[in-house]
Amino acid sequence: MISVYNLKPKFQRLLRPISDELARAGCTANQVTIAAILISFGTGAAIYFSRGMANLLLLPATLFLRMALNAIDGMLAREHNQKTPVGAILNEVGDVLSDSALYLPLATILPFNAIAIVLIVLLATISEMTGVIGVQIGASRRYDGPMGKSDRALVFGSLGLLLGLNLPIFPIVQPVCWIVVALLLLTVINRGRGALRELQGHSHS
Repeated sequence: MISVYNLKPKFQRLLRPISDELARAGCTANQVTIAAILISFGTGAAIYFSRGMANLLLLPATLFLRMALNAIDGMLAREHNQKTPVGAILNEVGDVLSDSALYLPLATILPFNAIAIVLIVLLATISEMTGVIGVQIGASRRYDGPMGKSDRALVFGSLGLLLGLNLPIFPIVQPVCWIVVALLLLTVINRGRGALRELQGHSHS
């Protein structure tokens, strides 16, 4: 299934010099993960309390920075011997918390639909849980699309940018949100099926 996640290896290559420099400076993967969470909560608070369109420009900037920090913390953990149980928990819980902090405030802002936004946050959480359950049942951590974390960042970053620039896209915002809901449902199904197929492949090998 096509997903922005497929671009992750190229993104990581671009960020590897930064990751290596942070490692030399003594920065840890967990510190980077926590920074991404705090930045997400700060942006979500700014959007919620301002209720202004201009502050939606914070969304694409924060989402891009968060994706970069998430890639960097992964490289620090894998390539600089910083994997820890605490880091694994922070990584998974941090993604869910950051998504909630960034997207829930949109439920209070027109032209977003509050029900659609709440469903998106709920289904995003379920999709990440489904991905982790793959490990629990003996498969790999599933990142199947079509509406993974990177895809959600692309959609909402684009909406935030266009709305922040006062472009006339109000009529398409709610339909786009409902499409995201549908694609998240498909993502949950794909991750569950992918884990089961992987297990079946192991049993036949």
